[in-house]
Formats: sequence, C-alpha cells, structure tokens
Amino acid sequence: MVQKYQSPVRVYKYPFELVMAAYEKRFPTCPQIPVFLGSEVLRESHSPDGAVHVVERSCRLRVDAPRLLRKVAGVEHVVFVQKNVLNWRERTLHIEAHNETFANRVVVNETCSYTVHPENEDWTCFEQSASLDIRSFFGFESALEKIAMKQYTANVKRGKEVIEHYLHELIAQGTSHLPRWTLAPVQEQDAHRQPGPQDPSSLEDTVIGSTPGLALESGSTDGDKLDADYIERCLGRLTPMQESCLIQLRHWLQETHTGKIPKDQHILRFLRARDFHLDKAREMLCQSLSWRKQHQVDLLLQTWRPPALLEEFYAGGWHYQDTDGRPLYILRLGQMDTKGLMKAVGEEALLQHVLSVNEEGQKRCEGNTRQFGRPIRQGAWTCLVDLEGLSMRHLWRPGVKALLRMIEVVEDNYPETLGRLLIVRAPRVFPVLWTLISPFISENTRRKFLIYSGSDYQGPGGLVDYLDRDVIPDFLGGDSVCNVPEGGLVPKSLYLTEEEQEQADQLRQWSDTYHSASVLRGAPHEVAVEILEGESVITWDFDILRGNMVFSLYHVKQMPNSGPREQLIDKGWVLGTDYSLVEEPLVCREGESIQGSHVTRWPGVYLLQWQVHSPLDDVLTALHSPGRKCRLLYYCEVLASEDFRGSMSSLESCTSGFSQLSAATSSSSSGQSHRSSLVSR
Repeated sequence: MVQKYQSPVRVYKYPFELVMAAYEKRFPTCPQIPVFLGSEVLRESHSPDGAVHVVERSCRLRVDAPRLLRKVAGVEHVVFVQKNVLNWRERTLHIEAHNETFANRVVVNETCSYTVHPENEDWTCFEQSASLDIRSFFGFESALEKIAMKQYTANVKRGKEVIEHYLHELIAQGTSHLPRWTLAPVQEQDAHRQPGPQDPSSLEDTVIGSTPGLALESGSTDGDKLDADYIERCLGRLTPMQESCLIQLRHWLQETHTGKIPKDQHILRFLRARDFHLDKAREMLCQSLSWRKQHQVDLLLQTWRPPALLEEFYAGGWHYQDTDGRPLYILRLGQMDTKGLMKAVGEEALLQHVLSVNEEGQKRCEGNTRQFGRPIRQGAWTCLVDLEGLSMRHLWRPGVKALLRMIEVVEDNYPETLGRLLIVRAPRVFPVLWTLISPFISENTRRKFLIYSGSDYQGPGGLVDYLDRDVIPDFLGGDSVCNVPEGGLVPKSLYLTEEEQEQADQLRQWSDTYHSASVLRGAPHEVAVEILEGESVITWDFDILRGNMVFSLYHVKQMPNSGPREQLIDKGWVLGTDYSLVEEPLVCREGESIQGSHVTRWPGVYLLQWQVHSPLDDVLTALHSPGRKCRLLYYCEVLASEDFRGSMSSLESCTSGFSQLSAATSSSSSGQSHRSSLVSR
C-alpha cells in the first residue's frame, strides 16, 4: 500500500531571495539536521541568461532505526538523489527527490516548492508532498512504514526550524535584503577596455592584495549588483546572498581601508573561508592585510630568491595543471630531508619559500583564467604530495613545529587557495604525522584531502580522475617527465654554524622543545608515561649528544615509586613478572637522532629507558672505570585513541623500515610487529 503525505502550506514572511540564501546554507552539510550526513553535487547547469539554475545532488541520510533493523538491512545510511530547479526570473524553486538505496524494495518520492506568496510579493510560500511504497523489506514492512512516517513528520518540522535559523543568522550578519534577479547587459567594450581582475597589466597587479581600487569597479553596474558577465568570467557562479556579501565587504574596505584594495577574488576567498559570515570574514581579512603590509608580502615574488641549496634539495615544483585547469604543484615530501634543510637554511627561509609558492600559485591561477577564458574554480590550485620514503625521521619535533607554524600562516592568509590535495603512497606511519597536524587544518581544507596508500592511486578513482595521463609524473607511473628536484640528504658540511643558528634563535627554540638528561654507567635515565586506555600511540624523538646508549621500552601495571632518583625500575624487580619488555633494545650511537612510535596494547605505565651501551668485550674495563657521562636530548608524546586520526592496526603492522634517505645512516630493526623506530642524523 502506498502511503502519501501532504504538508500544509508554510509561509515565511521574508522575500524569496532571502529564503533561497537561507536554503543554500543547508548544503553540503547541515549540523542542525543530525540525520543529514552530507551531500555531493552530481550535475549542475545554468541557462544562458543565468535565470535558471539546475542542481542535482546525492544526499546521505543516517538510518535512525533499531539496531536489529539496521543489521538486517546491512546499512548505516541511505542515499537520496535530489534535483533542484531554481528560476530567479519566476522566483520559484522546485525540488524532486527519490531514494537510490533499496530502490527495488522501497520507493520514496518527494516534491517540494518555494514560490512567492500570491498576495504579498515579499513573502515566500513552501509546500511539500511525499509518497512511500514498501514492496518488500525482509519481513519488516510494517515496522519500516511506521518508522519512516514518524521520522518524515519529524524532519518536516525540523526543516522549517532550520530555514528560520538560517534566516535569523543572515539578518544577524547584516544581510536582510537581496536584490532581485535582472537581466544584466553584457558590456563587451568595457570588458575589453578595462584591465579588471582577470587581465593585470603589471606584475604588481598580479600579486594578491595589490590591485588598485579602480580595477574593482570594472565589475560593477550599480551599488547593489555586479555585472553578470564579469561574475561569469572572473568569479564563477555566485548566489545573490554571496554577491551581496562580496559587495558589502568591498564597500566597507573602500571606505575604511588605507592603501590598495584587494581584488574581488581575494575578498571572496575570505568570505568562503568563513561561510559568508560577514563580520568574521571582515576580521580575518583585515588581520591578513595587516600581516601582508608588515611583512611586505606584496613584493615577495619580486624580492625573494631561494638559496641555491633550497633549489637543489627542496623537492617541490610546478607541473602543468589538473583536469579542472588548476595549476598543479608537486611535493615529494618523503624524499625531502626536512631536518637537514632546517639546519642548513633555517626555519625563516623555509617559511619565505612556502609563502612564495602560495603567491606564485595565485599568479598562475590568474594566468590560467586568462588562458582558458573562464575562472579557475575558486581561484585555487592543486597539490600532489608523494609520501614514498616518509618515516619516523620526519617526526623530528622542531621540524613538526615549523610545519605547524607554516600551516597556521597559510590557513590565516591564504584561505580557500587549495582546490584539492592528492596524497599518494602514504606509508603506515602517516597516521602519526596526520594526527599531529590535522587539528591545525580547517575543516573546509581537510575536506579537500584525498589520501591513497600503496598503489591505490593507479586505478579508477585515483590520479586519473584528476590528472590527464600525460600530466601524471613518470615516477608515479604516468607519461610526463617531471623536473621537480628529487631531494636527498643535505650534507652536514652545508649546515649553519652554531653561531649562525643562535642568531636565527633556532638553538633556543629547539632546546625549549626537548628535555636534557645525563646517563652514567649503571644509572639509566627513565621516563614514565601513564596510559589510561589500551590503544594509544607513544611517540619519541631524541638525539644522542655524547656517548653510545641503548634505548628500551618497558610496561608495568602500576606507577613505580619515583622518589628523588631518575631510575624507576627497582633493582629487585624480575623481568617478565614485575615488568615486561615491549620494545627490543636499540643501540644508539653518538651523533644519531632517533624517531619512533609504539602502539600500546594495554593500559598501565610505560617506561622509556636510556642506559649506557656496554659491549661484552668492554665489561672488564667498565668494572674498573665508570666511563664518561653520556648525554641526550629527548621528547616524547602520547596520542590518545580519541585523538588519533588513522588506523591503529596500520601502525601495529609497521615494522622498522628505512627509506632511501636514511640508507646512508646506521640502523637497527627489531622485527617486532608493533614497533617503528628510525635512526636518522
């Protein structure tokens, strides 16, 4: 039997254009509707005059049903396809939706419409109807019917509250009126005569934030609207609400900002980064403009010349474009000696180089916009990161801190400039690095990450979906010869002297990160780490400054009595009874740097231990001479399971391995399945 539902006509006492702006805020996700897990645009089209906008989306809904029913069905969410036809001229929105999941067993059809109130053109009406036909569902037809109608009624009520929520949010942000659609004349003569944002006449104009205010006016037809042809050529499609926010923020800058006014594309990125919340976008943009002025970023492409060492060992460079026309940047991070680069050129030089890459990316986006005759999607570029060779060596803490600082600077000042980030050949150790850095990356940016492990990137759904075959680099199985530097070990002879590092304040920053310890023969140094739950990740990073040592990791069930001494393992304890060895001893030589991790299997206390290395043939000598004092710098950290962004099992199966970069250094492998330690320099 087919169940039908017809809602009463709902009236919003707001103009159609404002209601549409509120409706668009529901996508791609809507926290106010918990069962709505997200959506993806399948197809999109516009009429030649821009009056009709058609969008087809795939929407995922969480199954809010008893566990038994979910288990029988074998799904946790269902997929619906929704088609929206928005007619700005007629001021109507028609919505049709149907289910894809279990379409041969259950048929759900829904139609909705937003129209102008027949008696008040500043009000909007909403009407909704649906039908449910359950043909067969594993014997649960009656239960499913009751659950579906109950949830549908609740979601209809919730949908009204959500629209009203977003209407109030828009008004609170200062958007209470949006202009109606009009057919704007195409100003071909003006478009060719004036340089505008897509045709900079000098290098200064191509640098982000350096376009004179006059260039902005080329897109204006009046105070409330932008020229439709200018939007199409330079900005891409904008909703009336987005266009209104852009105009308001630009006018505010023209009235209050001293100096050059940034381009519309630049302003638009900050609006997108703050979901078109006007006040938040204005605050973020002003802080960024102040930062650019303070550090003279507008002149960076003219003044920055990377040191020859960076050009040789920094494994990154530009390489054609992706299938959407976005400039493509390739970074072979796994082959890059980040520690060596920092010790050779310093953190500030690396930051300047990263900023120059971002500036160059925006310049290339503008060039591709002119070349292809259409705006590059959101003025963003694509980054392809190859992680082959990534290992615990890359968890050198000063390097991680420098990376976090660079991420923070880029997120604050180059929002929405990354269109897509393709990570390939991600090794099993990658989740540790991802856990450390992902909290510092905005949610909008994280959605653009596509991560491939092993050779998953080679088939359908991999790189071929985003890059043409003749653009995929040869080292990834493509046809293109890639001239990006291969990286490699930076010779120690090129490192900055201690005096130069002190001038750059690097030594103080690094010493603030680490703890120092002295180790005597018979008096090991031990650090206790308490784990409250079974699956956590302990990471360590230490440098052997003097002498040779042995590093081990033990587990005890309760915290030892520490007292005034640094040795926590009581001499009366029996190995295997009172405490257990969970990491095979690793011999560490003077001058080596060790990075590693351990996935904990049980709660309790884990002890990191360093003791003087005593070869068997030196035992008699050791009895008569205590030997010199050994010294180390160390850092350890615990990544709790609720914070860990990755698979615990992937780390547990990560045996000690050494990349090509570390092949020149001494190494040791225990062969334990849950261990990952790497000797670098």
